[in-house]
Amino acid sequence: QVQLVESGGGLVQAGGSLRLSCAASGRTFSRFPMGWFRQAPGKEREFVASINWSGVGTNYADSVKGRFTISRENGKNTVFLRMNSLKPEDTAVYYCAADPGLVGKFDTWGQGTQVTVSS
Repeated sequence: QVQLVESGGGLVQAGGSLRLSCAASGRTFSRFPMGWFRQAPGKEREFVASINWSGVGTNYADSVKGRFTISRENGKNTVFLRMNSLKPEDTAVYYCAADPGLVGKFDTWGQGTQVTVSS
């Protein structure tokens, strides 16, 4: 069983940056894809970014392309989300996700970390 713990959220002004981290434990981290999702108040959870097992393959939501970067350090069982040029509409709870069983969907989730961007 995989456990995910996010950190790095906080309050930042528009135009600022944050880096989120997600530490994974429980299974061989380097073998499965990871992702970041977010959920704003009153809205459904939405996809932000994903990365394959090697770190070479990445995908991004259109709303964050060019501003956010997902990366991973398999030796440290950690995935990161670097967020630049933050906007108030980026305010949300950010969740780390994993597909440890390689079933083609993210089915393991962290507890979330709050990101608030002030205008």
